[in-house]
Amino acid sequence: MSLKVLLLEDIHTSATPILQSIRDVEIVRLKHAPDAQELQTLLADVNVLGLRSRTRLTSQVLEHAPRLQAVGSYCTGTNNLDLKAATERGIGVFNGPFSNTRSVAELVIGHAIHLLRRIPERHAAAMRGAWLKDAKGSNELRGKTLGIVGYGKIGTQTGLLAEAIGMRVMYYDIEACLPLGNAVPAASLEVLLREADVVTLHVPETERTRQLIDAGRLAQMKDDAALINLARGQAVDIDALYATLRSGRLRGAAIDVFPLEPASKADTFESPLRTLDNVILTPHVGGSTFEAQRNLGVEVSEKLRDYLLSGAVRGSVNLPELSVGVLRAPCRLVHIHHDRPGVMSRLNGLLSAAGLNVSQLHLETQGGIGVAAIDLSAPLDAHTLQAIAGAEGTVRAFTVLSSSARAQLAA
Repeated sequence: MSLKVLLLEDIHTSATPILQSIRDVEIVRLKHAPDAQELQTLLADVNVLGLRSRTRLTSQVLEHAPRLQAVGSYCTGTNNLDLKAATERGIGVFNGPFSNTRSVAELVIGHAIHLLRRIPERHAAAMRGAWLKDAKGSNELRGKTLGIVGYGKIGTQTGLLAEAIGMRVMYYDIEACLPLGNAVPAASLEVLLREADVVTLHVPETERTRQLIDAGRLAQMKDDAALINLARGQAVDIDALYATLRSGRLRGAAIDVFPLEPASKADTFESPLRTLDNVILTPHVGGSTFEAQRNLGVEVSEKLRDYLLSGAVRGSVNLPELSVGVLRAPCRLVHIHHDRPGVMSRLNGLLSAAGLNVSQLHLETQGGIGVAAIDLSAPLDAHTLQAIAGAEGTVRAFTVLSSSARAQLAA
């Protein structure tokens, strides 16, 4: 039986050769993001799904995907996926948190330059036929302070680029972070907002970050500062930002993500910020560069390949990390289960009853879920595999065969 891979939203072709290394694979590509009804139909016989941020994978859709083993999110965020439902079905979800870091960081610096030079207003005026040729309100970045809210992969990279062009960098994060370069931690978010000339957000979408920058926080920012959000649309109160920008207290803003975004190019983008000259509005393209998409194609596909060919779990957002060696036994059982007493005992009993010896066992648990990769002395027969899949505590089970075992079965 072939393994069917469905790639949506025109995922970069760098993914193809890596996924083709999976035995008996069939790859189907689509350029668009299907709606729920179409996606339910498409997933009826799909083993691996690749998507980007516009496709929504809900629990209702997953109910129509009985064969789905893994999902590759060829982007950084996974807010469009129901991770709880995927985990309950033993579906591994993998994303690419490193591939677009540089692209986002570069765009932050570009926006910071434009905002401090008041390029948005001058551009808007020129489009109307006005010629605002003066130095009023224009500044260099050199010597200014960049405040980074969320000092993770993108935040640290942004800080290094900012320092390279002469900015002072300070950051705020809810977790202790090792500063890179000459960056200094702020004692509080209020301190950062009060001191930064440019504030850039790099936070995940959580209840804690929902409307993190509201009217109160905007009031704490220094006069004539600029705000950049290439992180999550829910992190900024857009109405409050609009009012603040209209008042003229802030210099401007660059916003790439919004609480409500059009589902497709055919839909109209609506935002009160559209009426302002001192803003840069972009359609969620912070990581949309050729280089980032190529890197995502490689990073996510390698994780999917390793999971399906060896049971290795690297960089999953819903399964525990599991490092495994090369398969030297005839068969490896990959067993996803609830982390509770008796599960492994029942599994060992079924293997023993089938006359199978375990030569190697890798096991990791996290958040109530366990993943085990168990090397066996012989391939599992269909009856035993079915018994394991139906055993109490098992979420999903599948096998990986060695090349010699596959040759023997094919003979």
